[in-house]
Amino acid sequence: MTTTSAPAGSAGATPTAGSPSRKVREDRKPGLGLTIWRYTLRTLLVLVFALPLLFMLVSSLKPDTQIFGDIGSFAAFLPVGDISLDNYTAVFDRVPFWRFMGNSIVISVFTVGLGILVNSMCAYALARLRFKGRALILGIIVATLIVPFETLALPLLWWVNLLPFYDGSIGWMDTYEVQIIPFIANAFSIFLFYQYFDSIPRELDEAARVDGAGRFRIYWKIVLPLAGPAIATVAILTFLPAWNQYLWPLMVVQSEELRPVMVGIDYFKQLNTSWGQIMSYASLITIPVLALFVCFQRAFVSSIASSGVKG
Repeated sequence: MTTTSAPAGSAGATPTAGSPSRKVREDRKPGLGLTIWRYTLRTLLVLVFALPLLFMLVSSLKPDTQIFGDIGSFAAFLPVGDISLDNYTAVFDRVPFWRFMGNSIVISVFTVGLGILVNSMCAYALARLRFKGRALILGIIVATLIVPFETLALPLLWWVNLLPFYDGSIGWMDTYEVQIIPFIANAFSIFLFYQYFDSIPRELDEAARVDGAGRFRIYWKIVLPLAGPAIATVAILTFLPAWNQYLWPLMVVQSEELRPVMVGIDYFKQLNTSWGQIMSYASLITIPVLALFVCFQRAFVSSIASSGVKG
């Protein structure tokens, strides 16, 4: 009785030590030195970004004397010594924290929501419609990215002070609108949406038009739902500057009832400066930013990888 061996390369054949498939797998495996180097680099990056946050959180639990006493040693990053929540209690006694927090939430939510709508519509027109000057308009929009806000602050202040308001008065000073409307349109958000919309197959638009859909319906029902990662990225990148606004509210808002959280830091620099209270205040206003990023980090990374780095 004779047995027939499986031919080389067949599905049932087991790769031997010298077979090409095993060599390919072995070549693809990183060496031990490279693996150690990768994890070491990642650990260093984590420490660079995490240690300042850890120092802020730990210092918010310590009195000022201990904060300065622990600086220069590893104890600055450890919750040791005189630990308490007194700094957090003092924050709520010193400033109207919930009023500032509510103002920042209102400003940020409206800026993000309206920004996604306006910037995505502009990007859709540039990416899907064909008209003369389209490339020039896109180039001008992208060119505005190099202009810092500080150079526009004074001209913008002059303009908003001359605009008519709803009640017939002149000037938008000391309102929510002056903190929201100038920041709805954003060049980087338009460019990011443009890159993402341009990667969506145009055959979807053509099929929808055959079914009788108009331009806005195609944008609202087809293109925008497919741009989830881009929307998440724009939401994060719009929320951060809206939440961190300091210079502009300081220029246009006088009443305490309309001030955002960043302006509230100035309250702790008056008279006696308490660094423990400043750290507590900073910890409280950082929580919403971290929560937003944790919720949208997967979509954020996906959008940057798929559209944000395209030429």
